[in-house]
Amino acid sequence: MSTLSDTEVSNKKLAAGLLAIFFGALGVHKFVLGYNQAGIVMLLVGVAGGVITCGLAAGVMSLIGLIEGVIYLTKTPDEFRETYLDHQQEWF
Repeated sequence: MSTLSDTEVSNKKLAAGLLAIFFGALGVHKFVLGYNQAGIVMLLVGVAGGVITCGLAAGVMSLIGLIEGVIYLTKTPDEFRETYLDHQQEWF
């Protein structure tokens, strides 16, 4: 179980949600949550894949980030803690 206070969980939830919405193609929100491997995958697909596919891969990563950001922001702090901090669910 996470040792973060309710305020810290709410702050992490807000930061991850907003970063996912605005910088989803770069996977910044994954790094904030401690999912380094998932963050690297999103960063590589968003940047390198975006160059190779003329932006299509970056668009897909942006869409995934937008969806994840909305999901993060609509969860209660307890749901967010349980799902993303305690059980380490990396995707959606």
